[in-house]
Amino acid sequence: MVDKSETFSTLVRVGYFSRAILYSVLGLIALTSAGRISEGTNGIFQAIRDFPLGTAILWLMVVGLLAYALFRFASTFFDIENHGTDTKGWAVRLGHAGSAIGHLALAYSAYKFASSGSDSSGGGAQDAASGVLSMEFGGVVLGLLGIAFFATAIFQAKKGATGSFMNRISGRAPSQTRIVGGIGYIARAVVFLVIGWSLFKAGFLSGGSDQVKTLGDAVASLAGEGIIFTLVAIGLLAFGIFSLVLARYRIIPDMGSDGRVPQFRA
Repeated sequence: MVDKSETFSTLVRVGYFSRAILYSVLGLIALTSAGRISEGTNGIFQAIRDFPLGTAILWLMVVGLLAYALFRFASTFFDIENHGTDTKGWAVRLGHAGSAIGHLALAYSAYKFASSGSDSSGGGAQDAASGVLSMEFGGVVLGLLGIAFFATAIFQAKKGATGSFMNRISGRAPSQTRIVGGIGYIARAVVFLVIGWSLFKAGFLSGGSDQVKTLGDAVASLAGEGIIFTLVAIGLLAFGIFSLVLARYRIIPDMGSDGRVPQFRA
């Protein structure tokens, strides 16, 4: 009988695999197709749908991205990765909450493409932001979410520069994992800064919900930045490859009866 810890681990690995597809396709589109990258996140999922067995891949991504989002929520609320309850620990955990929300949105977009062949909702993120802004203190919520993305971007850049992410990866991982992951995290930090700024403007500077950017939109907004855009695109492709390594070699916290404290390597 498969215990819940093994099932949890499998789902998280599917999540990392889905993230690998997402970022690899995003990086490739950014490097090779200016027209499609201008479509933002929709362009990513449309490109995946055009693959052989593309719809099946999208359904796999729906499950994987949802599983990854739940993994990040578990890290936020139950501290399954043992970040602690001090200021730094809570900052990391709140960053994981932002990641969870972002991956839930991506899972929903993948679902729309898998089930109907297109994202009939159009600007889904903008519609959601508009709904938040219509609520009392909605602008504050979006603005604080933007600040959370800023904090996450800083931690992503720090992880990329220091290689601290390696202590959560099996020693059997390929030797190039450190450099590929470092490049990927720094590129992802740039994208998170763009997303965070869009949320901050929408919430605190009366920028409006149409300012809110999703993953693909954030990359598309860098298209006129020359070498910066190219380096970010290469970095995102590297992050996709790195995520594929994580799908195999990431040390997943134990969710069995023995407790939730993970045994990370030194």
